[in-house]
Amino acid sequence: MLLTLLTLYPFNPLTLSAVFAQTSFYQGKTVKIVIGSTTGGGYDLWARVLARYLGKHIPGNPEIVVQNMPGAGSVVATNYVYNLAKPDGLTLGAILPAIYFDQLVKRSEVQFDWAKFTWIGSPEQNDALHYMRADTPYQTVEDIRNAKEPPRCGSSGTGTTGHYIPRLLEETLGLKHRIVSGYQGGSEIDVAIERGEVHCWSPLIATFFGREPYISWHKKGFVRVLVQMGTKRDPRLANVPTIYELMDQYKTSQEGKRLARVVLTAATLGRPIVAPPALPAERVKVLREAYASTLKDEGLLAETKKRRWEVAPISGEELQEMAKEVIVQPQVVIERMKWVLGRE
Repeated sequence: MLLTLLTLYPFNPLTLSAVFAQTSFYQGKTVKIVIGSTTGGGYDLWARVLARYLGKHIPGNPEIVVQNMPGAGSVVATNYVYNLAKPDGLTLGAILPAIYFDQLVKRSEVQFDWAKFTWIGSPEQNDALHYMRADTPYQTVEDIRNAKEPPRCGSSGTGTTGHYIPRLLEETLGLKHRIVSGYQGGSEIDVAIERGEVHCWSPLIATFFGREPYISWHKKGFVRVLVQMGTKRDPRLANVPTIYELMDQYKTSQEGKRLARVVLTAATLGRPIVAPPALPAERVKVLREAYASTLKDEGLLAETKKRRWEVAPISGEELQEMAKEVIVQPQVVIERMKWVLGRE
């Protein structure tokens, strides 16, 4: 253990003292990652992969366990981490990045302040897409605009892309959808798509290319991607227009374009890991450094490559600043967001 610490940390009495203190704290302990979604979805899978490698990068090598706490589009888990978990570095949260929408529109269930979380890091920056079952009448964007009966889209809560992307497409492009809520996570929506209960969903691009059933669906031509939400086309979706291209084509107002930018920056947060507010500074430092080291772990990188995941980390410090900035918005944007979120 001593040799390992001396290798990782150049000799400095103060640094080594802090490291030994954290080693003593974490040794023999268990760190719990609370996941705000059901098993099998992208956020769940990322948290579980992280859990397999994070412990060996924290001084003292604690055991890492995960606990799924789905409900209300991640609000249940987010409230838990903010209010009930002790700020001791033994509880982390894998929460949905767009949950701050609910705070902006003053959703009554929200019992957290987005800017006050302790931000540990995120493994990626991502954009969403909007796909449709290929055997539906909705083959193009224009088909949706002209449809007498709007397509049904699955959603697991207002803070999820499955809810706010279809609403944003209607608000900015006139693409009407009927949102079918109540699913506990992406894996349940996958089943609903296969059963024909719903026609469409709006997952992250990384999810769409990174797990089943999508890998099989690609081969079968089971679904068709109609819109992607990035400012530039993803190379894997070279023939699919971006929402920004379509907003220019359909002459969306400047206010509508601003709304889209505010909403879609949620994807930039990726799949963030947070800790409760008021975590001691020395423990914040240890967890952020351990998280960054974990994302360079050869075993983790081999696993993410096998799963076709891209690793493009965002530091906890960067996330902290983004969280502070995004939670302050002019009232005109908030009012438009209320409609997008179904909170009008």
